[in-house]
Amino acid sequence: MKGFHWKRWLFGILLIVVIGALADLLGWNLRGWFKELWDTLTTISIGYVIGACVLLIVQTTTTAYAWFSILRYGYPDAGVRWREVWAAYAASVALNGILPANLGTLMMLLMFTTFIAGATFAGVIGGYAVEKIFFTLIGAFVYLYLFLTVGGSFDIKFNFVHAHPWATAIVLIGGALLIWWVMRLLWPRVVKWWDQAKQGGRILVHPGAYFGRVFFPSFLSWVAMLGVMAIFLAAYNIPVSFHTLMRVVGGNSIANVTSVTPGGVGVTQAFNVASLKGITSSANATAYSIAQQLVTTSWNILFGIVLMAWAFGWSGGKRLVTKSYTDAKAKEAEQSAARRAKKQAKEDAKAAG
Repeated sequence: MKGFHWKRWLFGILLIVVIGALADLLGWNLRGWFKELWDTLTTISIGYVIGACVLLIVQTTTTAYAWFSILRYGYPDAGVRWREVWAAYAASVALNGILPANLGTLMMLLMFTTFIAGATFAGVIGGYAVEKIFFTLIGAFVYLYLFLTVGGSFDIKFNFVHAHPWATAIVLIGGALLIWWVMRLLWPRVVKWWDQAKQGGRILVHPGAYFGRVFFPSFLSWVAMLGVMAIFLAAYNIPVSFHTLMRVVGGNSIANVTSVTPGGVGVTQAFNVASLKGITSSANATAYSIAQQLVTTSWNILFGIVLMAWAFGWSGGKRLVTKSYTDAKAKEAEQSAARRAKKQAKEDAKAAG
């Protein structure tokens, strides 16, 4: 039939099968997930879902623009293209929803080194540090707000600190000394890495460009994220206020840092229930949390797939994601081995002393 591209249809079907197989390997019940998603979409008004998806596009696009600016200033002769950076960042957001321990972010960094000429991993890490300046500052503010206003939130994950203050101090001091010792051993390499990292963070030399092209877009992304939360809170008749939003944002931030489950599933719900205690019932807080996570994850996956196909083509996008995933797993294993070696060295030193 004229105009019927059977190869594209076949590839699309194959892609769905591969996604299903990957989900099964990761322990993600795809059928149950779709059922939950459908139940969620039919429970709340479609207007809330559409509004949230629009703000999710704003959130992803503004942060991607910050990345684009960082990379353009870091590698001015590499011909960094907006479409590719946008697609890679959208893919990382989608993958962080289904992969554990923010593996999607590591994949994005490796993607940048693949399609940006001259980009090194250390240089991209330098850019990552620059991109995180705003989010670190705003995150510190939110954490402080949460700890000061939500009783017991610190004890949800960190009650060990209260029960064993001296042990905590010894661990922190010992860890600092170990880092200092390792830095001395690796100093020649650190100098080389620092030079590469400075290249990735070169936009900081231009304060006007940094605040206009990185800091401000990051602020817009954060406001859009608050808007997404406000929409879902309103959908479940939970009072929306600055106080409520800060409680939820703080809980989500801690859940993201402390969880190794894909997308922080389970941990996020626990923190949302704790953050919304006294504002709504535990059942309603859980329903809100699950709905928000299901809808945002679904939309981010769809948006990421569309942008990757647009920027790199179906086959090119698939190859890039597959290669980045393999490299990210290898890099993660390498880092885990290094941490185990440091721990073993510390134990050997303690035994020898």
